[in-house]
Amino acid sequence: MLFTNKVLEKYTDMDESHLFVTGGSYGGFMTNWIIGHTQHFKAAAAQRSISNWTTEYGVTDIGYYFVTDQIAADPWSNYEKLWDHSPLKYADQVLTPTLFIHSDMDYRCWLPEALQMFTALKNYGVDARLCVFRGENHELSRGGKPKHRLRRLEEITKWFEKYK
Repeated sequence: MLFTNKVLEKYTDMDESHLFVTGGSYGGFMTNWIIGHTQHFKAAAAQRSISNWTTEYGVTDIGYYFVTDQIAADPWSNYEKLWDHSPLKYADQVLTPTLFIHSDMDYRCWLPEALQMFTALKNYGVDARLCVFRGENHELSRGGKPKHRLRRLEEITKWFEKYK
């Protein structure tokens, strides 16, 4: 957010009231984190994201060591640290309308990661949409079927257009 604020200071022609945030994989995790910590953005699109480090632990295809490497904790040594670093913990603070884009064959960031955050936002009355791509994996935006890559872009564009 400090970087965003610096950019807004430097480029005064940017409309601070019409900012959007999106990202995939680590960027999806960060999108989930951002919406739980600021209301600076009009809308968000979290793509192939992680929302809960306690459930991501032990299931990602990146390796058994991934969560411990990223958070420096595991469920036995410091469960609270995993939860504290999980965007889902802060879902009750989200006001930003959020689109979740995920693939049903994503074994890096499993579909339940999107489902948990989506469900929490709906529970708290935040406008949220879940778009699941069947037969796609973590590489949807780069290597997915052309019709799915196009639909992904259309979904994001329509979501942001709705809130501009």
